[in-house]
Amino acid sequence: MKAYKDMSREELLTLKADLEEEFKKAEAMGLSLNMARGKPGASQLALSMPMLDVINSGADMHTLLGNDTRNYGDWDGIGECRRLLADMIGVPKDNVIVCGNSSLNIMYDTVIRSMVKGVNGSTPWCQLDHVKFLCPVPGYDRHFKITELFGIDMINIPLYEDGPDMDMVEQYVNNDDAVKGIWCVPKYSNPTGISYSDEVVRRFANLKPKAADFRIFWDNAYCIHHIYDEIQDEILNILEECEKSGNPDMVYIFASTSKVSFPGAGVSAIATSQNNMEYIKKFMDAQIIGHDKINQLRHARFFKNIDGLKAHMQKHAEILRPKFEAVLHTLDVELTGTGIGSWIKPRGGYFISFNAMPGCAKAIVAKCKSLGVVLTGAGATYPYGTDPEDSNIRIAPTFPTSEEMEDATKIFVLCVKLVSVEKLLQE
Repeated sequence: MKAYKDMSREELLTLKADLEEEFKKAEAMGLSLNMARGKPGASQLALSMPMLDVINSGADMHTLLGNDTRNYGDWDGIGECRRLLADMIGVPKDNVIVCGNSSLNIMYDTVIRSMVKGVNGSTPWCQLDHVKFLCPVPGYDRHFKITELFGIDMINIPLYEDGPDMDMVEQYVNNDDAVKGIWCVPKYSNPTGISYSDEVVRRFANLKPKAADFRIFWDNAYCIHHIYDEIQDEILNILEECEKSGNPDMVYIFASTSKVSFPGAGVSAIATSQNNMEYIKKFMDAQIIGHDKINQLRHARFFKNIDGLKAHMQKHAEILRPKFEAVLHTLDVELTGTGIGSWIKPRGGYFISFNAMPGCAKAIVAKCKSLGVVLTGAGATYPYGTDPEDSNIRIAPTFPTSEEMEDATKIFVLCVKLVSVEKLLQE
């Protein structure tokens, strides 16, 4: 396929006319498809419905240690659920606190605790002149919303196929004491789908922060979310690596079952060093009486152990694989060789990240919307909602059916082509 930039003006004008005809036909279809957010589809949610039958009015409500989940106690999580999530994350059970239904909530609490009370006795961030966070981009918009809400300066760090630009990370972290944290989605990253290499994880663990209260916010949201059985990414255990390097307190790990069981009704956890845990527990002790232990018991009994979790995730993968492949196939067939877009084939996670020609993302998203295909807003994958290149678009294939994804991707490709041609004709 001929690259668009190599076409003559006459060829571009002819192509534009053809694409506009296709656009008119697409308008007449009256589609209504949503690829905006990474929501599980109905068939995925159905996988966990038997969980609702695990506990009923006749069930034994006691934990393995004999504690009654209907009553107070076990405010840091029942033992069998802590074990389940510890094995999911890949850390010792004693380094885990099980919380409510949302890991984002734990991240929010961790940031606000640092703002108001500091980190393990350090000066509260709210009393400092400047607080900065490093943000690998493209990244997760809700991470950025948290730090933006508290007026924390966010610094873009390019994200490559093996992880963030570690030269930049080291330069900032090791030399600027205003840099207090970095957001990371280390496995099947949101939205690119890349996983951090062993070298990148080791470089994180061996950082020498200028600020003693610097922390890595390691959001391992997709730690068991593989799409393929035979090809799966694995990453080094950051908690172990930090301990080896003499930085045991430098990382907070977050995870949940939001896209394993039920979004909004799963369980979440934070994993970190004993020192960090003791500091966190002081505040949690005042903040809560206890999270939903009945829900924790329900999860522990349904999944039983890490093998049960993995078997469950294989079922998710069987549902998701055709959706991802429908998108990737259409992108390959329609755009390979055109030079107007690039993308990474993820091995897991919930998204496909597409990079259009600079200056085209907003226009592509707008044209798609006019044809009934809703995408994540252009710029959402960058701090402050501003993509300097106006290039990145996050595609979420999970919620629609495979057939709907195929139709939506054809519309997406049409809009990419039309906007790219218009851009080239303006130059």
